[in-house]
Amino acid sequence: MIELHYWPTPNGHKITMFLEEAGLPYEIKPVNIGRGDQFKPEYLNISPNNKMPAIVDTEPLGGGKPLSIFESGAILLYLAERSGKFMPVSTRERYVVMEWLFWQVGGLGPMLGQNHHFNRYAPEKIPYAIDRYVNEAHRLYGVLNRRLDGRAFIAGADYTVADMAAYPWIVPYEAQGMTLEEFPHLERWFDGIRARPATQRAYAIGETIKEQTDLRTDEEARKILFGQK
Repeated sequence: MIELHYWPTPNGHKITMFLEEAGLPYEIKPVNIGRGDQFKPEYLNISPNNKMPAIVDTEPLGGGKPLSIFESGAILLYLAERSGKFMPVSTRERYVVMEWLFWQVGGLGPMLGQNHHFNRYAPEKIPYAIDRYVNEAHRLYGVLNRRLDGRAFIAGADYTVADMAAYPWIVPYEAQGMTLEEFPHLERWFDGIRARPATQRAYAIGETIKEQTDLRTDEEARKILFGQK
């Protein structure tokens, strides 16, 4: 059984998308990041960077005691190996997927995260910062659009963890100051993944978690999310 420590953010959605596609049994353990659950000692034992998501596999590969993994990219790689799905076997194809997975975790996610922060959450609107990250978002959308020209998915013909990693960060494109019409290959890819039943189930789970949880959007939540040292 996979215990998924989760909150419905882009990085959280990556993992529910995989689990729903692969059909692996899992149980969600909500980590309310606006309430500070990510700083609790018991959570830091499995996610020392006090970020979400993390998993605990109670029946891990190779057997033995439960295995905890943090960082969404590492989780996706582990789940792909555990299930034998959404990661090619051949070395060349496997490293294409890994290139684009690392591109997402090292570039697309962090840069779009800064875009979100300065556009939506920063108490002061700083034009230089907004322009910097909107322009970088535009560049990254262009990289992905060119990659998808003539390809069904990021790594080629097959749906992989690279697609699952990138898609949730494109979902809030309007908040990032982007329009998909400018990126037709990306838009076609995006619409295809959005229509997948597993994607729809994953996002419905996120909405259910929000409905069932005490959400905080006040100044105290802002301090928890952005004021930690």
